[in-house]
Amino acid sequence: MSYEDIRFEVADGVAIITLYRPDHLNAYSGKMGIELGDAYRTCDDDDSIRAVVLTGAGRAFCAGADMSAGEDTFAKQDVTSFSAAGVDPPAWEVRKPVIAAMNGHAVGIGLTLALQCDIRIAAIEGKYGVLQVRRGMMPDAYSHWTLPRLVGMERAASLLLTGRKITGAEAVAMGIASQALPADEVLPAALEIAKDIAINTAPLSVAITKRLLWESPNLTWFEVGRKETELHHHLMGRADAIEGPVAWLEHRQPQWKLSVKNDWPEWP
Repeated sequence: MSYEDIRFEVADGVAIITLYRPDHLNAYSGKMGIELGDAYRTCDDDDSIRAVVLTGAGRAFCAGADMSAGEDTFAKQDVTSFSAAGVDPPAWEVRKPVIAAMNGHAVGIGLTLALQCDIRIAAIEGKYGVLQVRRGMMPDAYSHWTLPRLVGMERAASLLLTGRKITGAEAVAMGIASQALPADEVLPAALEIAKDIAINTAPLSVAITKRLLWESPNLTWFEVGRKETELHHHLMGRADAIEGPVAWLEHRQPQWKLSVKNDWPEWP
């Protein structure tokens, strides 16, 4: 796919996806959602990509829906084709860690897309919020599922039902972001995490751990234990389980062999 509303590049095992409508504060468009989904599928399928960073061009991450159409911004859509998901697949379905480098404002669908990611870094200068109820709509992109998982029902209600904005520091305090940094430090910090993952972690081990982590809140402790045991059997005694300890003993970087694409287990 030829991208227009995003940019996509890969270097040293890290894919950088940039929401790219800087003249509109990267306001979300349908085209952006389609292109982002295509980029996510590429990241999931390509074993050379070990981690993904999602960021925005210019001074914002994503300012929410593009409301330049005025009264038609939220016009009636075709029942058979419209989805409120924002992107397909969501970031949690990508079998590589996805880090949201929220380099500026992330509001509306800008924040709800970031909530789908595994790790979020906020800009101290940014404003964050799920504002849809203030625009005559409702939260989207699975945020009724992702946000309570991160912050609990009480705090999720305080954001979703009021549509209020919070600061980067508040996002950290609430558990939405792992850290808040000056805007120009957000992307470098995300890339540092991504590069560490790309070098030092076993790709199949990370992919399996991510999948079970997202699945676990819907499981009992017994079901989690059963899946952990079955998945251990899939990894134990294989190339990466040998390479990890040997590389540590030899004080060198590991050379991982197993492939997310080719060695993915039959999910228990």
